[in-house]
Amino acid sequence: MSSSVLRRAHRATLLLLALAPCLVATAPHAARAQDSGAPLPPVAERLAKIDTLHGDIRRDDYFWLREKTSPKVVAYLEAENAYARAVLKPTEALQERLYNEMLGRIKQTDLSVPYRDRGWWYYTRTEEGKQYPVFARKRGTLEAPEEILLDLNELAKGQAFMSLGAFTVSDDGNLLAYSYDSTGFRQYRLRVKDLRTGELLPDAIERVVSVAWAADGRTIFYTTEDHAKRPYRLYRHLLGRAEDEVLYEEKDEMFRVGVGRTRSGQWLEMYVGSHTTSEAHVLEASNPSGRFRLVAPRIAGQEYYLDHRGDRFWIVTNDRGRNFRLVTAPVDDPRRENWTEEIGHRDDVLLTGVDMFRDFHVVQERRNGLNELHVVDAATGARRSIPFPEPVYSAFGSTNREWDATAYRYSYQSMVTPSSVLEYDVGTGESRVLKETEVLGGYDRTQYASERVWARARDGTRVPVSLVYRRGTPRDGSAPMLLYAYGSYGSSSSPGFSSNRLSLLDRGFVYALAHIRGGGEMGTPWHDDGKMMKKMNTFTDFIDVAEHLIAERWTSADRLVIEGGSAGGLLMGAVTNMRPDLFRAVVSHVPFVDVVNTMLDTSLPLTVGEFEEWGNPAKKAEYEYIRQYDPYTNLVPRRYPMILVKTSFNDSQVMYWEPAKYVAKLRAVKQDSNPLLLVTNMGAGHGGASGRYDRLKEIALDYAFMLAAVGKAEIMTP
Repeated sequence: MSSSVLRRAHRATLLLLALAPCLVATAPHAARAQDSGAPLPPVAERLAKIDTLHGDIRRDDYFWLREKTSPKVVAYLEAENAYARAVLKPTEALQERLYNEMLGRIKQTDLSVPYRDRGWWYYTRTEEGKQYPVFARKRGTLEAPEEILLDLNELAKGQAFMSLGAFTVSDDGNLLAYSYDSTGFRQYRLRVKDLRTGELLPDAIERVVSVAWAADGRTIFYTTEDHAKRPYRLYRHLLGRAEDEVLYEEKDEMFRVGVGRTRSGQWLEMYVGSHTTSEAHVLEASNPSGRFRLVAPRIAGQEYYLDHRGDRFWIVTNDRGRNFRLVTAPVDDPRRENWTEEIGHRDDVLLTGVDMFRDFHVVQERRNGLNELHVVDAATGARRSIPFPEPVYSAFGSTNREWDATAYRYSYQSMVTPSSVLEYDVGTGESRVLKETEVLGGYDRTQYASERVWARARDGTRVPVSLVYRRGTPRDGSAPMLLYAYGSYGSSSSPGFSSNRLSLLDRGFVYALAHIRGGGEMGTPWHDDGKMMKKMNTFTDFIDVAEHLIAERWTSADRLVIEGGSAGGLLMGAVTNMRPDLFRAVVSHVPFVDVVNTMLDTSLPLTVGEFEEWGNPAKKAEYEYIRQYDPYTNLVPRRYPMILVKTSFNDSQVMYWEPAKYVAKLRAVKQDSNPLLLVTNMGAGHGGASGRYDRLKEIALDYAFMLAAVGKAEIMTP
């Protein structure tokens, strides 16, 4: 055993001993565990906190787990980690095998597709054995000497976590503005590097969210966050100057502020928006000392987003319908009364965005749950669609920095086709593959099949489901299945490729992606039907999809594993409470499971802005609706599936204590011997481990748990 493993084991032992005041177990429970040799789960102390709202009394026995600096809290989380390791110990060899399989499919030393910007070719590369990418460029030609801009491996030395935020080069190519987070709390520090000398400038700014250069190469515009991690202020920073000027402060806690720049380079844009309302302010990039001017004032419930070409702004807006339309406006007077329609609103097509270039633009749409890309000639208005070869796929615009481009880069993948970067020649209408992600080890896509099926929800709505499986997988209900979904914020879960997933497919799993309401796959109304006072549709859609897949003999209830994260973790908690008999096992990542308590605490990050997604429980009707599905509140004595819950100690989006409280309460009430595990990454944030190798180890643990759940591996019985 390595010294690091011994140190961790010793630390866990000491923490368990220190935990005596806040961990208890009934004598019969302890005796049974000791007699069988099985690991004993930690049982958190109950310290009742009573709250009354709208005449409803709520008891929270585990509120004390919010005390992040308390040694008892840390000890409890470490004890849960130690317990999870003990239960999963029989899978250690399997985890190692899965890790090596997944690693073996990845080209560890690799290069991204270089893109051109202002005379330079920019790219990232990875090196075998290193966790993070290296950012580099070459001048003029790809045969030129390499210049390293930023090596995240160097930046990460001595850190358990590293995440890059902003990364933007000044117009003259001399300076790099970048931001980084070394804790996982998504709190970024801005630095500026002189690319001519390799030296860092003394400029250093904390809590930066978005960044944009002015055309002069000396002025930076940036936004910062408040105590609740809401981007709320826009600053102007002149390099070398100590005092920065506040240009804008948003007082309404529902709204967030961001800054960027149009692809034309002519305009800086400041966006102010909530989940349902937005407005834009613009400033000529060549006038960095000027003032931003408002394009059109905000109107509640209306959103608009702009780009630029020539003497007009091109604006995507939902002022005439939920699925958006495209209008143009003169840059000199872009008020709403001067908007001219280019593409009207359509009930069956969601206009997701427009990429503007000097001689053409690309309209991005979503129809029947699939992405479409349409190239429009600026001079003639002629429109051509980019064709895609498979019935179920994902396609999005890739990195396109050059304003005068004659080709459009886009990414394409399906559940059986690895991610590719292609280039569409606007003149010829032909696409060529620049790079397809290489899957090592002899991947043969003809051995796998992907298809889309439709499940009928209980209210008659047809819900699309994307499937992938290895050919020859039986269709008699005996195949294990992993069913994944998200279903919130209008975010679309696109069917994509995963080389890691092959480790499940090759072991007989069917993978299903449910495009349930609350997401945006079928347009903005799809989101509207799964939020606020219609949120229950998200959960019942998922249950109806599961029942459909079982009825169609894709799997059976005792072979069905479900997975979701963040708001998808809320989904996991809600459907497990509603139909615990329907699932064999649940894997829940950073789950948002304490909805009532979190949405009542406006001091927490994101809470106020989220009222437009979940509702405000300070309002009686919205409280009563949320309380119906809140996973933590609705835990009751009954049998539950096998459950693995994963969180991170420095998560700023869903605080660690939500999953910790959920597991503590569930362990106290559940009436079964199925494993219930809580795994906390003590040095990461919302997305888990930041290093690519560490991330694979986390996935290997998840897969080992899933395989054990369906009888393809053994774990220690609690």
